[in-house]
Amino acid sequence: MQRAIIVGADFDPVPSARSAGVSVLVRDEPPAGIPLGVPVASGSEPAAALGLDAAELSAAGFSGRRGTSLTVPRDGTVAVALGAGDGGAADAAAVRELAGAFAASAATQPDVAFVLPDGVEPTAAAAAAVEGIVLARYRWDALKSEPAARPLGSITIVAPDEAAATAGASRGLRFAAATALARDLANTPPAHLSATRMAELAQELGGTAGLDVEVFGRDELIELGCGGIIAVNGGSAEPPRMIRLTYTPDTATGRLAFVGKGIMYDSGGISLKPGDAVHATMKNDMSGAGAVLAAMLGLRDAGCTTAVTGYLMCTDNLPSGTAAKLGDVMTVRGGTTVEIVNTDAEGRLVMADALVLAAEEEPDAIVDIATLTGACMRALGEQVAGVMGNDAGLVEQVRRAGAVTDEPVWELPLEGRYRTQLDSDVADLKNLGGANAGAITAALFLAEFVAGRPWAHIDIAGTAQSDSSASWRPAGCTGFGARLLLQLALDFRAPRS
Repeated sequence: MQRAIIVGADFDPVPSARSAGVSVLVRDEPPAGIPLGVPVASGSEPAAALGLDAAELSAAGFSGRRGTSLTVPRDGTVAVALGAGDGGAADAAAVRELAGAFAASAATQPDVAFVLPDGVEPTAAAAAAVEGIVLARYRWDALKSEPAARPLGSITIVAPDEAAATAGASRGLRFAAATALARDLANTPPAHLSATRMAELAQELGGTAGLDVEVFGRDELIELGCGGIIAVNGGSAEPPRMIRLTYTPDTATGRLAFVGKGIMYDSGGISLKPGDAVHATMKNDMSGAGAVLAAMLGLRDAGCTTAVTGYLMCTDNLPSGTAAKLGDVMTVRGGTTVEIVNTDAEGRLVMADALVLAAEEEPDAIVDIATLTGACMRALGEQVAGVMGNDAGLVEQVRRAGAVTDEPVWELPLEGRYRTQLDSDVADLKNLGGANAGAITAALFLAEFVAGRPWAHIDIAGTAQSDSSASWRPAGCTGFGARLLLQLALDFRAPRS
């Protein structure tokens, strides 16, 4: 059977191509003839461009309460008053939310304008506004015969400090592009995005973004002793791929390694998942690898001075006569033996190989990202990712990057008292702990393979998918983690430990 491919006549997953037709302008006065979004704090006078004062807004029933809006005629089009609540937009996250809500309400309009609110540093505000608008207008309709979404043509940012806003708008477009690509990859059905095709895309995109790209197939992985990914791939007709990306700035201020889980489709293997709605979303089980690829493609243009190496561990996890079986013992890179007690705990097996390889290069720190455990989703829900690690300073850097990008993480304890749950009678480890604390025991498993180097693990099982739309987060795969990793690399400082 000839497989479809992700790049066709009507679909290019490169967000720079998606946003190449989007022009971002910065002006001190709003243009006429296009919809305008104006944040308004409760009880405050709005920007003059709205055309109404506070008394007129109040008479129209608009209170400025967060989440409310009022549409008024303006220059042959409309202006939208956006409720910013008491005190107005307090930070970039609030600006992003307001801009996203406005863009979603203007979904049929190719050109939009947005007034930056007072009280938020203009560079950060402009970046957040552009991110909110671009990401709110994102739709994955590559396989629809008649796409319904209307492409975004231009964004005008209205701000008195044009220089600062211009710098922020440029940054926002880069960061939005990273999330858009991560969404594209995760939303693409597995028949259109195999491990092989993922590697081809990395080669195509990486070369234009200043990355060195190496691809390792089955034979090379066997030679490297990567028994984790080989075992997980055993049931699939599609070959595995490990993709190694390298970004080397002229003068490196630190060395960071990223590891991304790239299970292109996760059936659970022999431990087959139930045939429910969750099973149908398992095309997104490569969201970690997608986030790493998308973040690294933006490093050069963002002026990153951290040297970054990324490992994308890509394979299906499928049942067949050659699939890994419960009770099998496989050997990870470096010689650690692992008893497989559940083939649906496969992500940690493919990541273990990469963590060993990353640690062998002795970077300043290692950060992995994965849709790893339902336990993390049950603990933190669908809005907050989990983070664990062996270095408090590194975990704090991850937390700060999540706060800046509004991709929040919450630290769970890497509690060593649960480590005995991973002991095996026949091997060095088993790949699953007990019924409880599953997110923690999964992280404890990964910690075995980092050779004591500073390391943090981000579990995005809950945040990778959204069933409903809200502001700049449309339903579907979210691309969570791409902007976080990009911000982390830009701000990275080697942990003192």
